[in-house]
Amino acid sequence: MGWLWAIIVGFVLGLLAKAILPGKQHLPLWLATICGIGGAVIGNWIAAGLGVAETSGIDWSRHAFQLVAAIILVFLGDRAWIAMKGRQQRV
Repeated sequence: MGWLWAIIVGFVLGLLAKAILPGKQHLPLWLATICGIGGAVIGNWIAAGLGVAETSGIDWSRHAFQLVAAIILVFLGDRAWIAMKGRQQRV
């Protein structure tokens, strides 16, 4: 069940990151989901390092770290995707 939740959370984080970033992202949905999963893992790691991973109630700080990490990964993934596609078109 943990993998299913990771995919669902990654999908939601990837969509939110694509919606927050300005302009058009060329990143496919499956890659945005993978970036979202990575953002969730990195955000959880940062929250645990700062001691705010488990709080009473909703873990807003942990979710904020996850979203920021997902935004950064989607941005970097989009830049890499554009560079890769541009390189393929030149060949």
